[in-house]
Amino acid sequence: MSHTSFPAPVSGEYVFAGAHASGGGTINYNFGGHAPPRPIRPFSTIPFPPDPKFVERTDIVLWLRDQTAQPGSRAALVGLGGIGKSQVAIHYAHKVRQASPDTWVFWVHASSRARFEEAYRNIADKLQLPGRDDPKRNVLRLVHTWLCDEENGPWMMVLDNADSVEVFFPGAHDSRDQSLASFLPKTGRGSIIITSRNTDAAERLAGPDAIYNVPIMEKSQALQLLRNGLKECAEDVVVMTDLIGDLNYMPLAITQAAAYIKRRRPRMSVSAYVDEFWRSHKKKANLLNRDSGDLRRDESASNSIVTTWQITFEQIRRERPSAANLLSFMSFFNPQGIPESALQAYTRDHKEDVLEDDLETLRGYSLVAVMADKEIFEMHALVQFCTQVWLSSFSNIQQWKREFLKVISDQYPLGEYENWPECKRLDPHVDKILKEEPNSTEDVLRWARLLTNAGWYRWKKGIYEEAEEINRQALDAREKVLGREHPDTLTSISNLAGVLQDQGKYEEAEQMDRRALDARERVLGREHPDTLMSISNLASMLGYQGMYEEAEQMNRRALDAREKVLGKEHPDTLMNLSILAAVLGYQGKYKEAEQMDRRALDARERVLGREHPDTLTSISNLALMLQYQGKYEEAEQMNRRALDAQEKVLGREHPYTLTSISILVVVLQDQGKYEEAEQMNRRALDASEKVLGREHPDTLTSINNLASVLQYQGKYEEAEQMNRRALDARETVLGREHPDTLTSIGNLALVLQYQGKYEEAEQMNRRVLEGYEKVLGREHPNTLTSINNLAGVLQYQGKYEEAEQMNRRALDASEKVLGREHPSTLTSISNLALVLQYQGKYEEAEQMIRRVLEGYEKVLGREHPFTLTSVYNLAYLFHRQTRFSEAAKLYERACDGYVEVFGSDHPTTRACVAHYRSLREDIANNI
Repeated sequence: MSHTSFPAPVSGEYVFAGAHASGGGTINYNFGGHAPPRPIRPFSTIPFPPDPKFVERTDIVLWLRDQTAQPGSRAALVGLGGIGKSQVAIHYAHKVRQASPDTWVFWVHASSRARFEEAYRNIADKLQLPGRDDPKRNVLRLVHTWLCDEENGPWMMVLDNADSVEVFFPGAHDSRDQSLASFLPKTGRGSIIITSRNTDAAERLAGPDAIYNVPIMEKSQALQLLRNGLKECAEDVVVMTDLIGDLNYMPLAITQAAAYIKRRRPRMSVSAYVDEFWRSHKKKANLLNRDSGDLRRDESASNSIVTTWQITFEQIRRERPSAANLLSFMSFFNPQGIPESALQAYTRDHKEDVLEDDLETLRGYSLVAVMADKEIFEMHALVQFCTQVWLSSFSNIQQWKREFLKVISDQYPLGEYENWPECKRLDPHVDKILKEEPNSTEDVLRWARLLTNAGWYRWKKGIYEEAEEINRQALDAREKVLGREHPDTLTSISNLAGVLQDQGKYEEAEQMDRRALDARERVLGREHPDTLMSISNLASMLGYQGMYEEAEQMNRRALDAREKVLGKEHPDTLMNLSILAAVLGYQGKYKEAEQMDRRALDARERVLGREHPDTLTSISNLALMLQYQGKYEEAEQMNRRALDAQEKVLGREHPYTLTSISILVVVLQDQGKYEEAEQMNRRALDASEKVLGREHPDTLTSINNLASVLQYQGKYEEAEQMNRRALDARETVLGREHPDTLTSIGNLALVLQYQGKYEEAEQMNRRVLEGYEKVLGREHPNTLTSINNLAGVLQYQGKYEEAEQMNRRALDASEKVLGREHPSTLTSISNLALVLQYQGKYEEAEQMIRRVLEGYEKVLGREHPFTLTSVYNLAYLFHRQTRFSEAAKLYERACDGYVEVFGSDHPTTRACVAHYRSLREDIANNI
């Protein structure tokens, strides 16, 4: 006889499938001559009352209804202990009973054979089955027979806590004649609902297609459960949401917490509970271990989430010790994204090929889940914590911490680009262990290696503050265990120096680089690859500080040795080549620098690939050299190529990407593409503030760059505000005399000068000059630039004699330090020529401008903007002297050149054309 729908919806929500018993569902037995007993009406043996605090889990209830719609059907709810399986079953059973009073509802505790037999005996007694008191009769068989008899009407059985396969399917060694599973009817008018923590047991009892894996509660459900448990609740919903999140939306843990809070009111609140929960590992364990009474849980079951799960852990340890070990190991990972490769490494270390079987066991108990890509696993954080509490109970937690450290330190690779995918997979799992220094020497060294590799990864990803902190930890650990001059200690020093350099902490970085180099030369030898790396690093640092000659010498030494020891195309050799090119660029040796950059780029594309970060750095470097030489179109193309690839490979907000934007911005600015330059500058600044912070050196550089492009557009007020912001920040972060601070002062002075605020501009320029002389020396390139800037503002105020003295001083020093043909030297000559011209010293001014023009043509080429500007300056001088014919030829050359390089709409082009037009008017008026 088939099931039919119950006659009415329950609570207006569900229509339960069931059946009506013919004859009203009563049972009449024939006892011969004895008077028959009173007829038995269908009853329920549910041992728990309905729960007024129950939170509906609609999907599960509807699934149960549909799954049990046919006679002889079975349905299994599978999930972690405390996830609410039994509570849903209780709720569903009461609803069925309420909707169909003629349906028998039986509750069978199935955690052991004894409890199963006890439940069946209770059913037999309530049904008053004949022969139930006869010791020779099998009560289990009597109940089974009754259940199979369709005349008895519809029934539903809940088989609760059927967690053990052995209870229902004993092995061949068991002396019992028949398994308990054989006493569960497969025919008749009933259905069986099973709750289990064990997927294997559930599948064998219900079949693989009748399994519902009960998930944790949804956030809204968990919040309602907490509210229901607290009853009158005036708590902040944000704090309550935090609590249920901390408890992983686990129903038993939430109920347990609510009972604890409610019992201790008014001295306890949700926020106070959250504070206690996170106060310490021990306090958290105590809270989760508290057993609060619950009328709707089996009296033999704990109401503590810790104890509930420890029962499962112990069961796994008995059934499969290797799976319990794997659970212990996995409890130290981040809950999400546990990589199979790390688990395989663990099992290889123990020479056990049991990973698949162990994972199957843990998945069967719902302790571990596999993700979509099948090579990544996840666990509940609360399960991990309770596992560690369990390990602590038999003093085993330190052993497993050491095991985790051993495996993860072996698996976490050096943070080079090629290893980024693996670093990314493992990185979430090392955060906690990076903060806990181990005790044993062996473990400290493993920890230091992990710190080194994780710090390297953060450094290359541009996460500088974390990289510095982690590298300092690694250095401290290695110094303590290995000594100050062990090769591994020196590696940590070198890595830390690199991170410091990228943050603009040049003095400490230089000290670190020199310490590493001195020790490596002594310990490893002058041509050891690590020694050569130190030379290259120090040379780079010296270049940043303007010590170009020493930087070039050191770079050439390192490059020669690396080509000899490692080969011309080794990545380290190419890095050295790239650094040397940059130092040459600083000195104005653009052609040689360009050749080196092209060589580095060609080799890196071949050796590392077109999208390797080092290859992209080479593209940016080459673009910079092209820009210095006025090859703006090619420089822009190169920069755009580098930027597009960096956005793809590194991300739109990586510091290297932002640096590429800054370089591109300057190229755009030099071409007069001010609007696009401003947009890109603002993007770089926004991202830099977000990623690096408002006061990071790169952020402040972005501010200065934006101020510059605003200044070029005549937006002087905003440019001044930007410059003042950068200056204030650099004074706070770097100090009043740091070179970058002095650069900010110089930039601010320039925008003040453009606004005609000459006195303040002069004061600022004098402060810059004094600062550079003190910090960098009287002949540093930055000092010489500041002299030129001061001379310029003096010139604007008509202080020509002092301006001339300043310009001559800058020129003499520039010729000595940089050479007679360095672009900066030629700029100094040009500035001097201008002040001579203002004083009417035309003959010497002309000599100076001609020297500048010849120098630029030789060094930069005839069409470089600087060369064209010299042509323009000479034309202007002739114009003032009424040497119209000579001036006209030079104006024409300058204007044509500007159109070719910048285009006709560039401000410089327009200024040149305007002066040329003025000359023609002057010629016409003098004819």
